[in-house]
Parts: sequence; C-alpha cells; structure tokens
Amino acid sequence: VIDSVDLNIEKGEFVTIFGPNGSGKTTLLNIVAGLDEPTAGDVLVSNKKPKDANVGFVFQNYNESLFPWRTVLQNVTFSLEIAKVPQVEAVKIGEHLLNKVGLLHSKDKFVYELSGGQRQLVSICRAIASNPDILIMDEPFSALDYSTTRKMELELLDIWQEKKITTLFVSHDIDEAIFLADRVIVLSPRPASIKKVFEVKLARPRTLDMLSSLEFTELRNAILNTFEYEK
Repeated sequence: VIDSVDLNIEKGEFVTIFGPNGSGKTTLLNIVAGLDEPTAGDVLVSNKKPKDANVGFVFQNYNESLFPWRTVLQNVTFSLEIAKVPQVEAVKIGEHLLNKVGLLHSKDKFVYELSGGQRQLVSICRAIASNPDILIMDEPFSALDYSTTRKMELELLDIWQEKKITTLFVSHDIDEAIFLADRVIVLSPRPASIKKVFEVKLARPRTLDMLSSLEFTELRNAILNTFEYEK
C-alpha cells in the first residue's frame, strides 16, 4: 500500500496529505496513530512509538466515534477521564474548548441533538482536550456542505493557533489542503510514495479571501499539475 514514505514533521506544524483515491492515505494515518503496524520502517511521535505517544484522532465518520449516551461536555472530557485528570480541571478544559467553537451553550445536550458540523466540532474538541503529541485527522469535513466546511476550517485553525498541536490532516479537497497547511504532501497512486512537498507561505491567521488570491491560485495550479501528472 505504501512505498518509501520518508517524512519529518516539526513540532507545532500543520501538514496536509493530498493524493488519489485508494493511494493509502488512511493507511498512512493509521500507522502514524499506531492503529496499524508497518511491515518495514519506523514511526516516531515525539521520539516515542505511536502506542506510547498521546495521539488524538478525528475520524471521518463522527457519528460512529461519539458516544450518544454522553452529553457534549462528557464526550469532550472523555480522554481526560481516562487519563485520571481531576474532574474540576477536566470540566474547565472542556468548557474552554467548547467556548472556542461556540458550543458552550450546548454542553449539556446529547450529541444527537446537534447538527453534523457541530458534532464534528465536538469530536475535534475531544481529540484536542488531552493536548496530544500529534492530532491526526482523516478527511473530517468530507460529509459537510461547502459553507459548513469553510466555517469548520476556520474553527479548527482558531483552536490550532492557540494550542499549536502538531497536526497531520488528510484531505481530498485541494483548496482545503492548501488553506489549512504549512506544507502539502502530494502522494503518488498506490503504492504511495511522496512525489512532492509544497510549502504554503500564506500569512497566518488565514482568512477566506486568501482562497481567491493570486498566491493561492498559483500554488493550487502547481499542486494540481503534479497530481494530474502522477495520475
């Protein structure tokens, strides 16, 4: 599935992975997260094996990853409970994150009472609550409409800007891949290898008007040319 992927991600960096369907993007994330074992090579997260690291994972299917019998706040604080964080501190962390994404007023609701975008924000807050060594996101906004996706991207970047958690994000949307990232990694078709790495030099914080800027358009065309050539 994967062939000769050699990559260093700096602490606090936001890296997106862009590649063809079936190229092995999810498999790569699973290996970095410690969910799958590589048949060769090594993965280190903060100089630790993935199973020994604190990994936050946001899945594409948020409906299956949240606990419907727990409230919004209880979902966010779940990893803190597992880590034996005192309840008062856990609630403080959870409420801070929910406030950042505009969901503090819904903290006592059950997740099935929220919209799809709101539920995905809850899953992001839950993954970030434990201050992970790396945050891994597998096409988390792919089921959302265009306007909700853009809003979610801004919410995510707002949290990331505060926490500066190292983030590895898979996207099938080239605009999203560029808009979020410090670097975009373009993968080849299966067996996946890194064909090219593009640095994104757009200023931070990112704003939606950057999507129509000349710099954004030129970078988008360069990435798409590499992607289409590999296909």
